[in-house]
Amino acid sequence: MRDIGKTFPGVRALDGVTLDLYAGEVHALVGENGAGKSTLMKILAGAQPADSGEILIDGKPVIIDSPRKAEDLGIGMIYQEFNLVPALNAIDNIVLGNEPGRGPFINEREARDRATKVFAELGITIPLNVEAGKLSVAQQQMIEIAKVLSRRARIVVMDEPTAALTEREIERLFVLIKVLTSRGVGIVYISHRMEELPRIAQRVTVIRDGRAIETRKTSDFPPDEIIRAMVGRRLESHFPDLPAVPQSAPPLLQVRNLTRPPAVNGVSFEVRRGEIVGLAGLVGAGRTEVVRAIAGADVPQSGEVLIDGKRLHAGAPIDGIRSGVAFITEDRKAQGLVLGMSVRENVTLAHLSQFENRERLIDRGKEEAATEQYIDELRIRTPSTEQLVRNLSGGNQQKVVLAKWLLGDAKVFLFDEPTRGIDVGAKAEIYNLMVKLAQNGAAIVMVSSELPEVLGMSHRILVISGGRIVREFTRAEATPDAVIAAATGAAA
Repeated sequence: MRDIGKTFPGVRALDGVTLDLYAGEVHALVGENGAGKSTLMKILAGAQPADSGEILIDGKPVIIDSPRKAEDLGIGMIYQEFNLVPALNAIDNIVLGNEPGRGPFINEREARDRATKVFAELGITIPLNVEAGKLSVAQQQMIEIAKVLSRRARIVVMDEPTAALTEREIERLFVLIKVLTSRGVGIVYISHRMEELPRIAQRVTVIRDGRAIETRKTSDFPPDEIIRAMVGRRLESHFPDLPAVPQSAPPLLQVRNLTRPPAVNGVSFEVRRGEIVGLAGLVGAGRTEVVRAIAGADVPQSGEVLIDGKRLHAGAPIDGIRSGVAFITEDRKAQGLVLGMSVRENVTLAHLSQFENRERLIDRGKEEAATEQYIDELRIRTPSTEQLVRNLSGGNQQKVVLAKWLLGDAKVFLFDEPTRGIDVGAKAEIYNLMVKLAQNGAAIVMVSSELPEVLGMSHRILVISGGRIVREFTRAEATPDAVIAAATGAAA
């Protein structure tokens, strides 16, 4: 890719970016959210046209004007946000657009064999006949990876492929990547996880503000220098200091024997004002289901939730909102945002009564003023309040979700994978925001699959397995080995 340029209304997304990839190489592409990484890869995948520059494959210029053309050229794209059809099962998603058979008739046996083979290569088991929308986030991610690999692409772009995977699944993915590169497949690997780069990539290119800032061998590019190149400044500390929580502080959130079989089974815990409690565990342990039940997104079979001593009768999310519960979901596109609406509309959607005038009509000026305030405070990169959120990067979309809840009078914040797919600079901003909320007296529950994040951002850690709390650690007691041992059922 040579001198690639791309301009959106009011924004120069790419400004003369050059990137090369060798057969059998893993080339990591890093940068802050909104830097232009995903736009560059969408151009390669035929999802967006470039305004300038050229793409060469095997030294020959090519025109990629559609995803089908990219696929025909041997380019496969695994997007950061899922691109599955929720109503179709794993088999149908994998062969979609490339169905075996003749004419209108699909050879279902061959389709099943194709899906079974690629999952065997991945070393994982997925329920083949279950609708993708009913599978876990990690399972959906593995279907995305299997879909591209089933088409034997020569160039594979992986945009945050490990964001929803467990350590075991990540190891399997890395083994598979090595198999692919041994066959001559070149891989562009986009990741915000600095620790992954030396394990998997031979070279690293940093993108900042639409420009390729620097390319080096991974062995010659220490993580602190990568981060400095990404953000244009040094990040002094990965995790901020947590505020002290007085032992006398009363519980703001109380969860008593919460049950919603089979995922939630008799969960009880408390969170005090100013406290951050982390929920740790393996994928499928029930962490997300616990916070969904607290928020009213799923109605529990039994048990109770109390906010400031008052029982929350949550039959729907609106009941939780009215009681001061903010739920930042793990899948921002499907559950946290309305992609076809603007930044302004998404920020104010849950709190429209705040913007009613005497005639009970929405005051657009007040909406815009409130939205602009949070755009400034959270450093949301958007041309205007009227930009559609689907056009923002993943990190900026997450900030819009946060702005929506900060606009209300929430007292309890439920963060489910708050930094998934977000760069290190944006992570630091969200961590500081969580600390600020705690300092102001909020009670915070955080679900995270990143163990360093759980250890670094929690006053206490509750380990969940089989829908139950199996162990509690104070900040001083928690170690990676002890938390993993509790999550897996091994002896600490």
